[in-house]
Amino acid sequence: MEEPIIQARNLGIRFAKGKQRKGRVKDLFVRRSANKQGAASDDFWPLRHVDFDIFPGDSVGVIGRNGTGKSTLLRLITGVLIPDEGYVRREGRVAPLIALSAGFSGDLTGRENVNLVGALHGMTNKEIRSKFDEIVDFSELEEFIDTPVKHYSSGMKVRLGFGVITQLPHPILLVDEALAVGDKAFKKKCQGVIRRLLDEGRTLVFVSHSEGELKKYCRRGLFLDAGRVVTDGTVQEALDSYKEAEEAEAKRKAEKQKAKEAAKRPAEAVS
Repeated sequence: MEEPIIQARNLGIRFAKGKQRKGRVKDLFVRRSANKQGAASDDFWPLRHVDFDIFPGDSVGVIGRNGTGKSTLLRLITGVLIPDEGYVRREGRVAPLIALSAGFSGDLTGRENVNLVGALHGMTNKEIRSKFDEIVDFSELEEFIDTPVKHYSSGMKVRLGFGVITQLPHPILLVDEALAVGDKAFKKKCQGVIRRLLDEGRTLVFVSHSEGELKKYCRRGLFLDAGRVVTDGTVQEALDSYKEAEEAEAKRKAEKQKAKEAAKRPAEAVS
């Protein structure tokens, strides 16, 4: 039986409201202590009791409203965040198309940053040299590759970051709305690269609000709601569950507003 390349069991992470999540060792011990004493009243769980298996070559779309833990899940898979409950395990390294300019140093040139970010992701000097021209050609930054990155626009940084990350040989590809940036021509290039990587047999976990992109790249869908996996099935099944939840939420809000307006009428009549 084939083993999963990514596996989550009873996965949960707790945030403190109004406080930025930290990754320091001190914070880890503070959280562990708090777990034993019980969660504080101002804590919330963006993800809790999450279970799934993703197998090599799977293309999985993660679907849900804003604030339902989609991006948090990707960061747990990469190891950037540490779970407070359960675990997530992966076999193989990750190519993260998440924060595409992460790791760039503004004082270094584009050339130097390609070497820096590539090395941070485990590429050897030989691999970086062999892929360098492809990275620069893709980013279309030949004229600026020896310019400090602090002088780049946000779009230039994204193009360079995408160029580096998609050259990684890692088997797992994580994408978080990366195709929502850039102009039309750049998006088309990005889409071609994603398709090529999938054809190579990479495993894709893709967060997007675009129904078209989800259907284009993913065979399977995970619908997250209130921090839990509600539907794990085909992309269409996950999208249908998402739409049903949206309709139910819209109905609930409309009924709540109607009740508020009805409550105001007696008071207005008295006045």
